[in-house]
Amino acid sequence: MVTDKKTTAPQKENNAKPHHHSHEGHTHDGKSHAGHNHADHSHDDHDHDHDGHSHGDGEDSGWRGQLPLLTSLAILAVMLTLEYGFGIKPANPWSLLIFGTSYLLAGYNVLKLAFRKAMRLDFFNEFFLMSVATLGAFAIGSYSEGVAVMVFYSIGEWFQDSAVANAKRSIKALLDIRPDTVDVIRDGKTVTVKPVDVEIGELIQVRPGEKVALDGELVSDKGTFNTSAMTGESKPDAKAKGDSVLAGMINLNTAIEVRVVSLFKDSKLNRILEMVQDATARKSKTQLFISRFAKIYTPVVFALAVLVVALPYFFVTDYVFADWLYRGLVFLVISCPCALVVSIPLGYFGGIGLASKNGILFKGSNFLDVMTTINTVVMDKTGTLTKGVFKVQRIVAVDGDEKELLRLAAAIESKSTHPIAMAVTLHAGDILQHTAIGEVEEVPGKGLKGQIDDKQVLAGNTRLLDQFNISYTDEVAQEEDTVVVLAVNGRYAGFITIADELKEDAVQAIKEMHEMKIQTVMLSGDKQAVVTKTGRLLGIDRAFGDLLPENKVEKVEELKQQGKHLAFVGDGINDAPVVALADAGIAMGGLGSDATIETADIVIQNDMPSKIVTAIKIGRLTKSIVWQNIALAMGVKVIVLILGAGGVATLWEAVIADVGVALLAILNAVRIQKIKL
Repeated sequence: MVTDKKTTAPQKENNAKPHHHSHEGHTHDGKSHAGHNHADHSHDDHDHDHDGHSHGDGEDSGWRGQLPLLTSLAILAVMLTLEYGFGIKPANPWSLLIFGTSYLLAGYNVLKLAFRKAMRLDFFNEFFLMSVATLGAFAIGSYSEGVAVMVFYSIGEWFQDSAVANAKRSIKALLDIRPDTVDVIRDGKTVTVKPVDVEIGELIQVRPGEKVALDGELVSDKGTFNTSAMTGESKPDAKAKGDSVLAGMINLNTAIEVRVVSLFKDSKLNRILEMVQDATARKSKTQLFISRFAKIYTPVVFALAVLVVALPYFFVTDYVFADWLYRGLVFLVISCPCALVVSIPLGYFGGIGLASKNGILFKGSNFLDVMTTINTVVMDKTGTLTKGVFKVQRIVAVDGDEKELLRLAAAIESKSTHPIAMAVTLHAGDILQHTAIGEVEEVPGKGLKGQIDDKQVLAGNTRLLDQFNISYTDEVAQEEDTVVVLAVNGRYAGFITIADELKEDAVQAIKEMHEMKIQTVMLSGDKQAVVTKTGRLLGIDRAFGDLLPENKVEKVEELKQQGKHLAFVGDGINDAPVVALADAGIAMGGLGSDATIETADIVIQNDMPSKIVTAIKIGRLTKSIVWQNIALAMGVKVIVLILGAGGVATLWEAVIADVGVALLAILNAVRIQKIKL
């Protein structure tokens, strides 16, 4: 059974008799978030999965699976140290044998893939160009250059493999929230079966701490549930006999019985999982820049190299094939994408490193690119923009004695472990001294009634007072925050408002997003009055409340139909379909659930909303440096290509130019780590 952080807390809090404020229309979006699988963002256009170089299988993503590559890197380092540090360079065939071994260790998979594609007459891909360019380097005796290109290319592929493997594993975290078995009462006996084998109308038993496996109706007199996986409700939900119970809810207190009203495939939980899968399937696939670039660059380079060798035959009177072949080889060597292959991944890794220093985890370099396209940020409320910690905001007493009202409220609430009750008790401090607390009784779904000193006290929501035919003021109904209403000896005595608290940097984060011309939207399962007030305090553009998971999907789809590029920020399973639809899923890693952290594309480790802005800035900075490297590499290459075709540049100059550009590009990429935001 997978239990997230927000599930565990209520379980611990409910060892004592719980207290349930089911305030009218009030839900909390304190989610447990999972299900965002971006494996489809990986290198699909590389055709790896069909050619034996599968990304994201996870089998070879660890260092033990990369021993051949690491061995190749070690050999290269030793040989370069001997050559440039001590002037020792083995003669052929030893040099060829050593570098050839290193080359095969690093490039076997690339060579195999290039060969398979060539057998299908697919020559215009970076694998084939990489193979031809590095083999060409060997052909002219630049063994170390050929090995270095292949080693660095393979290291970049390794890091990409690891990121995709993590993304593919993330879907399992979501699927694990579905119970594997369920206890069914048949012929007076309890039988354990799979949820799919349970029929409508059958009676199932759910023990404390277990998940409800199917949608049903509560047969037991009462029950208390953690509903965060379904509704985003952060507080325990009290249910009475006959009330609806949904799959995914966690039973908190005593064993209960539920009569099944729908098959497993029709349960709300299963529909959420299907929405995740459908939404993921609708997402566009991203490609690595080199793969896209190679579709144009590779055929052009090959065509020009052939023309350099063949075309002069028709125009040059003293045409010598060997000379023009030499020029063609210069052309191929300088066209080797070494600078791009090395510096572009390093640029992205530098961006990921800079993000890590700022408490942000990117789970793949492709999401740095995604963040540069974001023009709309959609956010949850509780745990994302607010702290998720309730505090007393206002005390309103009919007779003006606020301290007495607080004392009575705290006295009766002290018998509960509910977060709202604990907020009242904490606010009261030590004023309960010498207070006689009699028997306190729970009124399921409404609040508490009890004897405090010599007074009969009611504390809960407005429905509690309605039940006892006690009238209250319109101010209570109009209040935007959660309200604990009190009555003393059958008369309305006042109310206490409880509200979540905005995170310190939330307002500034929204302001900075607006300065970056980014639209802000808040989606929440909380009641609209609370969401509207929070949105007003934050200065957010649009705020929507009273939303179920499917409603959030509708809102996001509306935004996407308007051409918006979305980032969604949250921390709950119930938002999984929205995260799957978003271009980038961002999780609050401090308070968020373990499943959220595992499945999001980007994790903000300290829960600060301002880090959303930082993530966008890092994405833009990384993209800028990467394009600087592209311009540098291509500019130098074009110059040397022209010189090589004209017979001015030699093979060695081509190699030096290629390595020099690569070095400059690498240094430019590394400087990302030094930038302070």
